[in-house]
Amino acid sequence: MDTWVGMGFSNLVAFFIILTTAATLNAHGVTEVQTSSQAALALKPIAGKFAFLLFSVGIVGTGLLALPVLAGSAAYAMAGTFRWRNSLALKPQLAKRFYGIVVMSTIVGLAIGFTPIDPIKALYWSAVINGVVSVPIMVLIMFMAVNPKIMGRFVISLKLRAAGWLATAVMGVGVVAMFWFMSR
Repeated sequence: MDTWVGMGFSNLVAFFIILTTAATLNAHGVTEVQTSSQAALALKPIAGKFAFLLFSVGIVGTGLLALPVLAGSAAYAMAGTFRWRNSLALKPQLAKRFYGIVVMSTIVGLAIGFTPIDPIKALYWSAVINGVVSVPIMVLIMFMAVNPKIMGRFVISLKLRAAGWLATAVMGVGVVAMFWFMSR
């Protein structure tokens, strides 16, 4: 239940951040955000001369919240794949590879901030890649979810099959539409 509430709340907050930022920027004639400073301009009507400071604090805070989650999930994924001991409850000496991935992921995440990579473009292209890659993965998951040899007695119901294939089709149409609009 806490996952549902957390995800719902986070998506609701993200929606209103996008909505208010778009409304504020559009009111000032900004229709494309190319830099972080342009995104910070959305706060100017509310925060005035402190807009950039407030935006910076928000970015740092977001990074401090996201980095441990991303590093931990990468470590759990790698450790699970290679069947390494993994748990934040274990002492580092008992799960060296797991904690090594956490440390390396954190270092890579911090190092990216010192590169000339444009964060807005990086977010854009990571979302594009994620969307494109998700379609074949969703197809594979759907085939696996209905296969009794893989799922045993936990094969998904007809209702979940319909919802899963609908979501997969919507993602597929979205990817095709994206490529069509990008090619124009």
